[in-house]
Amino acid sequence: MAEIKNYTMNFGPQHPAAHGVLRLVLELDGEVIQRADPHIGLLHRATEKLAENRTYIQSVPYMDRLDYVSMMMNEHAFVMAIEKMLNLKVPVRAQYIRVLFDEITRLLNHLLWLGCHALDVGAMSVFLYTFREREDLFDCYEAVSGARMHAAYYRPGGVYRDLPDHMPQYQNTRFSRPSETHKLNENRQGSLLDFIEDFATRFPGYIDEYETLLTDNRIWKQRTVGIGVVSPERAIELGFTGPMLRGSGIEWDLRKKQPYEVYDKLDFDIPVGVEGDCYDRYLVRIEEMRQSVHLIKQCTKWLRENSGPVISDNQKFAPPKRTDMKEDMESMIHHFKLFTEGFHLPKGEAYAAVEHPKGEFGIYMVSDGANKPYRLKIRAPGFAHLASLDEMTKGHMISDLVAIIGTQDIVFGEIDR
Repeated sequence: MAEIKNYTMNFGPQHPAAHGVLRLVLELDGEVIQRADPHIGLLHRATEKLAENRTYIQSVPYMDRLDYVSMMMNEHAFVMAIEKMLNLKVPVRAQYIRVLFDEITRLLNHLLWLGCHALDVGAMSVFLYTFREREDLFDCYEAVSGARMHAAYYRPGGVYRDLPDHMPQYQNTRFSRPSETHKLNENRQGSLLDFIEDFATRFPGYIDEYETLLTDNRIWKQRTVGIGVVSPERAIELGFTGPMLRGSGIEWDLRKKQPYEVYDKLDFDIPVGVEGDCYDRYLVRIEEMRQSVHLIKQCTKWLRENSGPVISDNQKFAPPKRTDMKEDMESMIHHFKLFTEGFHLPKGEAYAAVEHPKGEFGIYMVSDGANKPYRLKIRAPGFAHLASLDEMTKGHMISDLVAIIGTQDIVFGEIDR
């Protein structure tokens, strides 16, 4: 009798559940996975090398395009590394704005993750609901930076500009009805802060809707409970961070353990799982969205009650005001010098990390005293998570692989940096 051999199969790189250009070579025994070998490099754009050939400010927009679902968070780690090397103080109002948009970005990320993860395992309705909420959050991005996704809003020493006093509104077109336009603009009559407050009031009800659809749904639980289990000890050994680590029961969050900006002044909890499976990681991210809303409300309250500068007054690193440029030739020359030649960092090295929606996102920067980094290394959370895929999927079915890739929340912009 002939020996039955395992066979190999390609999963991706065009598979809709691959979350980017991931190619997996699967070794299968029937439909049971014996080995999963991730092949990366199909999206490689040399972000680290490009950053070494551009001034520090010119590299800020490149950060947006790493994890293109958590844009401002990538910028945050980058500017924090620069500030660390310069010992540059950030105004308190700018710190609150950064925290506000970090949490808005966390919601953006988790909403896309939830919609796509549910879609991957067969639940389509959730995807439509989460994208409805993402539109409101993209409007916040657009109001403050002019761009809906790649904002380039953070700057060394603060943020590009203060929050606008007027929220942009929908305009009537020849294809729209005035009554519909008026309804769309109902919560856009005030400032951006008013709009964010309104969203933070509405959003917990939307999370309840998602949970009604999924949390006790027997099909959802059959697809996630007991799937991709990782023990607390193994999660640490594999280099897990963020919801992947907390889902395994490890209470580790940089916002609490190594506070940055004003997180130490704010009240929030760290949700943790018990079993370390796909279902626990789902529950952790759901609770993280509720905690983000709590943080957003605290930030909007403080920002409403306190004014002040939003970028450092150190003229070596912050651009002059536009009003000054129109009246003073020296300010205009300073502006052009800053955005062409840039500024120089002292010789040295620094590492700065933020609690990214996917885990610890870090920037390691080495300066030789020039106006661009000598070396830039990005610590992407998804890279370590993808490396565990073989171990997490062994013994599972092909359909479980889809759920495990979804629970990892990988985006190839940061993995193939």
